Amino acid sequence: MIKTGDSFRHKFSYTQTDVDGYAKVSGDTNPLHIDEAAGAASMFGRRIIHGFLGASVFTKIFGALWYADGHVYLSQTMKWLKPMFTDVEYEAVVTVKEIFAEKNRILYDCEVFEVSTGDKTIAGEAMLLNKKQYVW
Repeated sequence: MIKTGDSFRHKFSYTQTDVDGYAKVSGDTNPLHIDEAAGAASMFGRRIIHGFLGASVFTKIFGALWYADGHVYLSQTMKWLKPMFTDVEYEAVVTVKEIFAEKNRILYDCEVFEVSTGDKTIAGEAMLLNKKQYVW
């Protein structure tokens, strides 16, 4: 049975092809994401990935990797703390923060860290409903 403090970790990275595909699907064609010269001229010194692309790892975790069967996303908060880049390894960590047994819901802490530095790039919380998995 899942309990407060349980966590799941998932390492991932994105390529420029992933970023370009996300730009096409989302319509966010900001040059900071897709134009090498614009990225190099920016305060970041290179292209950055879209914030929502970086955070999409959480929906991958909840939708396909950890207690996925029956998940319904209710809310997600996020703070982007540092830019994320292509071809860099990151690790997403979701941790059970609070359980609402009577409603079959769990509040998770959601974080992303750059593996090589340990720097946190994203912080937030997600509330999920799951009547198949969260039955106490």
